[in-house]
Amino acid sequence: MTVGPFLTTIPSKGMGLMSDINLKAPEVQIREVRLGSITGFEGTAGELVDAARSGKLADTSRRFSQCMGCSAGNAFCQLCMIKDAAVVNHAPVGCAGDSFSFNFTYRVGQMERKLPAATGRYFSTNIEEKDTIFGATQKLEETLREVYRRVHPNAIFITTSCASGIIGDDVEGVADSMTEELGIPIVACYCEGFKSKIWTTGFDSAYHAIIRKLVKPPRKKTNKVNIVNFWGSHIFEKILEPLGYEAQYIVPFSNVSDLEYISEAAATIQVCPTLGTYIGAALEQVYGVPELKSPPAYGIDGTDEWMRELGRVLHREGKIEELIKSEHERVLPQLEKYREKLKGKTAYVTAGAAHGHALIALLKELGLDVKGAAIFHHDPLYDNGDPASDALAHDVKTYGDIQNYNVCNKQAFELVNILNRVNPDIMIARHGGMTVWGAKLGVPTLLIGDEQFSFGYQGVLNYASRIVETIENKEFVSNLAKHSTMPYTSWWLEQNPFSFLGGKLDVEVY
Repeated sequence: MTVGPFLTTIPSKGMGLMSDINLKAPEVQIREVRLGSITGFEGTAGELVDAARSGKLADTSRRFSQCMGCSAGNAFCQLCMIKDAAVVNHAPVGCAGDSFSFNFTYRVGQMERKLPAATGRYFSTNIEEKDTIFGATQKLEETLREVYRRVHPNAIFITTSCASGIIGDDVEGVADSMTEELGIPIVACYCEGFKSKIWTTGFDSAYHAIIRKLVKPPRKKTNKVNIVNFWGSHIFEKILEPLGYEAQYIVPFSNVSDLEYISEAAATIQVCPTLGTYIGAALEQVYGVPELKSPPAYGIDGTDEWMRELGRVLHREGKIEELIKSEHERVLPQLEKYREKLKGKTAYVTAGAAHGHALIALLKELGLDVKGAAIFHHDPLYDNGDPASDALAHDVKTYGDIQNYNVCNKQAFELVNILNRVNPDIMIARHGGMTVWGAKLGVPTLLIGDEQFSFGYQGVLNYASRIVETIENKEFVSNLAKHSTMPYTSWWLEQNPFSFLGGKLDVEVY
């Protein structure tokens, strides 16, 4: 295990205690400070879990970094999904490049839900060189007025940038004064990319803005259950309706009025704790909405545990046991057939933290030998402080340790080196930019963007079918590997993959 010189200790609240949610603060603390999260580690998953539980987790610095994600993009991808709100990016116009991909996702999501076609409402203040000298608050005010005149949103979010943060624009002051002038919530979301190496801090920034400025105290309690997800398919109606509850999806295609009273919900479910750790804890701590504290429902054991936690929170324990029994009878015989087909096969995973842990559980459930994982960051605990939510610890306890476990913020050069060494039968990726590396090496690579595709008992079968199909149809990647070139030379592929992670420089750089 690599232990670096930059120690990140577990926050003093310790495991099992909820972090303090401070809605008076204009911005949320970054994950490195709030949770003790890291982006640099190599070893085994068991060693990482042990280090986190013992308070000895160390973040290891890289002397070479190829790329990173930006927390501003993650904040934007949540806020842009609120149908009747607008987003003003207080930034140079180049930062608005994120809006292209999210507008595509927005339109696709509308079509899937049979919603009227509409273009997302995203704007930029276009900070220029002179604005970095004289300030850009006046430009921000003018942009807010113009946005309101053009589209009449029910709320406007201001996402900050490295430029606006460095020059010290008083975004909060502008938001407050323009709220009074325009008569709608103008909400500052502080998500400057340079503040955190962990891009998922952007999720926390977006949800802090929502719960601080939009959510109101409950008038009454309802039978609705908050679902914190990205933009995947709606599957929770089938789970909740037989229990007498209604699924309420937070942010993806919700309205401002929907968000105002998520405090009235009976519970909060997270598809991915990496996404929803902050808002789940905030709703429980501030408004008493219980959060499901369990690993996500991936794999049979994980789904059993998740279902029982759902039954406990919603007071439906008896009905849940009936559902577990019937689903086992339906799924397990089919699962055995897939396990037989996948016997002896190996896999490698690259994904964000919680979803990556969930995919490891699912692959282990199918009988694949997981040869390693490149996970984009690691949270030693979530905001609820409950060890029961630790999906990686669940994997190690349930299925055994995982070798070649690498925490990296999308460092493709490390991924290619490791893939070249372990040469798995399949690589599972969550993010499209990583799939090309497996294909170039001739490794069948499966990318599934819908996070609900693998959720629950049916999710195991869904993934099993796609994995078998991908492994059996590898002609394309085999041909691609023969006719493509790599930007990485044999010099690098012969090095230790973690040569630039901590310690002294032990390779010559040309």
